[in-house]
Amino acid sequence: MKRMGIVIGVLALGLAGLTACGDDGNSASGGTSSSSSSAPAAADAKLATADVGSFGKVIVDGNGRTVYVFDKDVSGKSNCEGDCLAKWPVVAAGDGTPQLDGIDASLVSTVTRSDGSKQLAVGGLPIYLFASDTKAGDAKGQAVEGVWWVVGADGKKVTTQPSSNGNSGY
Repeated sequence: MKRMGIVIGVLALGLAGLTACGDDGNSASGGTSSSSSSAPAAADAKLATADVGSFGKVIVDGNGRTVYVFDKDVSGKSNCEGDCLAKWPVVAAGDGTPQLDGIDASLVSTVTRSDGSKQLAVGGLPIYLFASDTKAGDAKGQAVEGVWWVVGADGKKVTTQPSSNGNSGY
């Protein structure tokens, strides 16, 4: 009986090892990438639209978090680096085609960042999340320093000033 317990234990450990090695991060079980970005893994890249505050229908990521554009970026190039990325994490493009819900696919592209990673862009401009937005529907990054803006469902930045609801920025 003791021998049977050892055999079963060895088999269980072997199967556990095989399962851990078998996940390439693209499985339906939601494997994730180990990149240093807080953005979704390649297989999970998703953009949709949602009504957010007084801004109307805006673009959100796969978790319902509002996305933003940065006035200091130029079409096809991000200028948010270093400390900026701690407050404004990129929406990673990964290697796959992003899933889109309510967004014209012709508006969505990718830009290659200075570190070689891919970032999603809307209307040619790289898009970001705001670290202080803690849940779906938050838009605390709107108009921060007069250069960060939510993105409307049409792909254009929304310059409506936030109501006084604590959107003080950093």
